[in-house]
Amino acid sequence: MKKPFLHNVETDSICQPPSPSVIFVDRAFRMLARLGVILVFSLIVVLVLEIGIKALPSIQKSGLDVITGTVWDVGQQKFGILPAIWGTLYSSLIALFVGGFFGISMAIFLTQDFLHPRLAAIFRAIVELLAAIPSVVYGLWGIFVVIPAIRPLTDELNESLGWIPFFSSTLSGPGLLPAALVLAIMILPTIAAVSQDALRAVPLRTKQAAYGMGTTHWEAILKVMVPTAATGIFGSLVLGLGRALGETMALAMLIGNSNQISLSLFAPANTLAAMLALNFPEAGPSEIEVLMYAALVLMLITLVVNVLGSMIITYAQRGMK
Repeated sequence: MKKPFLHNVETDSICQPPSPSVIFVDRAFRMLARLGVILVFSLIVVLVLEIGIKALPSIQKSGLDVITGTVWDVGQQKFGILPAIWGTLYSSLIALFVGGFFGISMAIFLTQDFLHPRLAAIFRAIVELLAAIPSVVYGLWGIFVVIPAIRPLTDELNESLGWIPFFSSTLSGPGLLPAALVLAIMILPTIAAVSQDALRAVPLRTKQAAYGMGTTHWEAILKVMVPTAATGIFGSLVLGLGRALGETMALAMLIGNSNQISLSLFAPANTLAAMLALNFPEAGPSEIEVLMYAALVLMLITLVVNVLGSMIITYAQRGMK
């Protein structure tokens, strides 16, 4: 005997076509989303045009001489930003190496059952609080804590390994290394947070399958979990590098603001963002044009880094399918 058909209200509501109110909400959301995209794109275009128009006189007058020049002398009207470009890339890459290592390690530690879930949640909150500390506080901490702490080690490295270009000078005060170390701490929360999301997104069955094949805990992490989440982890590194390239106040306080190109980790240097922040208040009309030129170069560097990162992530995702 067949069972009588049971009327299910939830099934009927799902099977029914969307109501006019649902259609209205959906269309409104789509319109708001498109409006948001248009506004963001318009803001970027306006920003680039505004900076580009103000930098145009300097571009027409000096061309690439500003980018390839190494001397910044307002009195002689010589403006070269190559040392600042070098310092920006050099300090950001060092910070990315240090912050990336500790950020990914922290993400593994907090997501792969090394701690009780409640204790891991406390540590995650502490790491996220690092992102809320103002940049100027990091700069003060670097001046009064980091520089005195690493100076004995830098002096020893200079005395024993001074023939190596990376240790060829002494750390007399602000310099590239303390700036890069503080910058690494500043980008660490971003890398750790995004890497944690990438590792948590790996299906539990993947990890269980690795254990079923006889792997140890660390083998499952390093040979299965990390490679599976590699795309998201690399995305965190790109985000961290993007923030490092644009960081201003802490770098202005710690890097030394010296227009020189050197491989030494202990020598003072300069960055584009720090140069903009320190020179704008007292800049004359001709200097403002060059500073706008430098701002345009910094935006271009950031854009190139993000585009290359997106291309690599897309290529990696296609390779994993």
